[in-house]
Amino acid sequence: MPKRFNLLKSIRKHGIFYVCIVVFIFFAIASDAFLSRANLMNVVRQVSMLGISAVGMTCVILTSGIDLTVGSVLGIAGTVCAKLMVEAGFHPIISVILALLAACLCGAVSAFLITSVRIPPLIATLGLMGTIRGIIYILCGGLPIYGFTKAFKVIGQGYVGIIPVPVIIMVVIFITGHLFLNRSRYGRYIYGLGGNEEAARLSGVNIRGMKYLTYIFSALCSGIAGIVMLSRLFSAQPTTGDGFEMNVITAVVLGGISIAGGEGKLSGVVAGVLIIGILTNGMILLNIDSYWQMVVQGIVLLIAVGVDQMGKSMQGKTGRIEKAEKAA
Repeated sequence: MPKRFNLLKSIRKHGIFYVCIVVFIFFAIASDAFLSRANLMNVVRQVSMLGISAVGMTCVILTSGIDLTVGSVLGIAGTVCAKLMVEAGFHPIISVILALLAACLCGAVSAFLITSVRIPPLIATLGLMGTIRGIIYILCGGLPIYGFTKAFKVIGQGYVGIIPVPVIIMVVIFITGHLFLNRSRYGRYIYGLGGNEEAARLSGVNIRGMKYLTYIFSALCSGIAGIVMLSRLFSAQPTTGDGFEMNVITAVVLGGISIAGGEGKLSGVVAGVLIIGILTNGMILLNIDSYWQMVVQGIVLLIAVGVDQMGKSMQGKTGRIEKAEKAA
């Protein structure tokens, strides 16, 4: 006999998807232009860079870490790629590969500062974020770089059928992240590391190696997002990615990834990314001032973290009550 559908239980389990639906319906009613095919395509294309970077950030936060360099890494990947193509005359494919290697190097430096120098992740990535941003300005002299071949537009502006290429790249990254976290032993190590680092170490997990893996993977994802952004804008701007880390962290935490690490599913991050994209697009369509958009995004982040902490507190109380009842 099939089980009866329990709406309250479903909301508790999949609440983020219900929130996504409510936000979608709200802007569909509030703006006549929201449901147009062109606008919906614009939404999914815009969130693609956010979604790509969010996969890497998810892995980092699951280890109870944080990576504030994602916006700067996005920027430096685009700048390096642009300089190699325009000034050094490198082939676009070679330029992309070298730019992604530069992004991975940034991730390795973050991991080194955290594991070897033992600087807390927040401080290490905050300091590196400013350093990388300064390097971007040095490389481009504070001026945009442009003059790419038209073929390079395909990455950020092309289509396969009716589906934008950036969306396809995002879906591939999400599938890769899902398989990595749920179908590989390294994914189990990441969850174990975030749940209890000492227990993971005693179980034989290479803590330092796993942190290098997660921060390099996060930087790689941001580097890919940077290449997509470069192709979409068709110029390398020194300010590209500035403040991007806030949107990425908001999307990941909103998607149910515990800021304390060890809990959450990548499927929820998909909804978190869509909510951020829909909110941003909807507020633009309603002509809401950009300053108020920043206020809304900040409030959304605070609510997401607050709900996460309240949920942990309630689970702790429930667990203590159940133990007391069993003892009695």
